[in-house]
Amino acid sequence: MSFKFCIKFFLVTVLLTMVSCASRKDIVYLQNVETVGNQSDALNYEPKLQNDDLLSIIVSADQPELTIPFNMPQIQGNYQINENQDGIKTYLIDAYGFIEFPVVGKIKLAGLSRSEAVTKLQTAVKEYITNPTINLRILNYKVSVLGEVLKPGTIKINSERITLLEAISQAGDLTIYGKRDNILVVRESNGKMTYNRVDITKADFINSPFYYLSQNDVVMVEPNKTRVNSSAVGPNVTTVISALSLLGTILIILTR
Repeated sequence: MSFKFCIKFFLVTVLLTMVSCASRKDIVYLQNVETVGNQSDALNYEPKLQNDDLLSIIVSADQPELTIPFNMPQIQGNYQINENQDGIKTYLIDAYGFIEFPVVGKIKLAGLSRSEAVTKLQTAVKEYITNPTINLRILNYKVSVLGEVLKPGTIKINSERITLLEAISQAGDLTIYGKRDNILVVRESNGKMTYNRVDITKADFINSPFYYLSQNDVVMVEPNKTRVNSSAVGPNVTTVISALSLLGTILIILTR
């Protein structure tokens, strides 16, 4: 093996290494995650109740007959949320943040966490029942993921808690053309729409308010430059040109 060939082989190896390093920086999630400490606060995350949330609220107590006025059945028809919840009375938080709760009347829940809402309801019901227990669930908890993912659409959540990475996973993950360092999270906060950019290649986004998604959040994955260019000249032309350019560079090095 000649010295000249070894030099050429070395140059090609270096070139390919540089290409692979550049692509890793743009694609890999949670880089340097080992530098981020354990997130104990994540275990205590609770969503804030919002306008248009649909709630299931069930009151229980040592004397079940006293809870009947608070657990009224759905009046009309065979109301159905899902196959496990037939005929359950539900409460829609109105545009002003209130629900109309039996016996108690209007009570504002929007802006409260789930535990805060439970405490507020318990305080109101205690005027009529001793030591009531409140079971509260958000029935229409959902987020939407759009853009450069394999399965864009709306995701319904049963647990009332989902991370941005879990939502992306349920959408089939980002395509190779999705910009991982500039994901847009559209969120309604205190009646106003906010637009927030998230870089999921950086592990410190775990500490951001957008690691956990709120109900009705919209996640939008922007296409990278390759995808934008290919939309004008065809889906595969840009990739082919890039491959030919790299191949040409390698051939020039080898034939010198």
